[in-house]
Amino acid sequence: MTNDPFKTRLKIAKDKLKSKNIDKKNAENSSLGIAFKMSTELVSAVAVGTIIGFILDNWFGTKPWLILIFFFVGVAAGIMNVVKSAKKMQK
Repeated sequence: MTNDPFKTRLKIAKDKLKSKNIDKKNAENSSLGIAFKMSTELVSAVAVGTIIGFILDNWFGTKPWLILIFFFVGVAAGIMNVVKSAKKMQK
């Protein structure tokens, strides 16, 4: 009978340890996902801005001015998106 309570406590401790490890893995995965989302938002905004500037430069014949302008507009938009996402995460 003395082994029975020990086995029960051991099983409870193992279950708690498993649940903590699962929660830790989920937290790491979600952090990685959030970081990937933010970096993708920043890079995509810069890429879209640069492509729009390139297309408009070819259309109006003003190379390289509109590429530069829309590159910086894309950078600003990307940073604003990352800041919005960060504020939303803090809530």
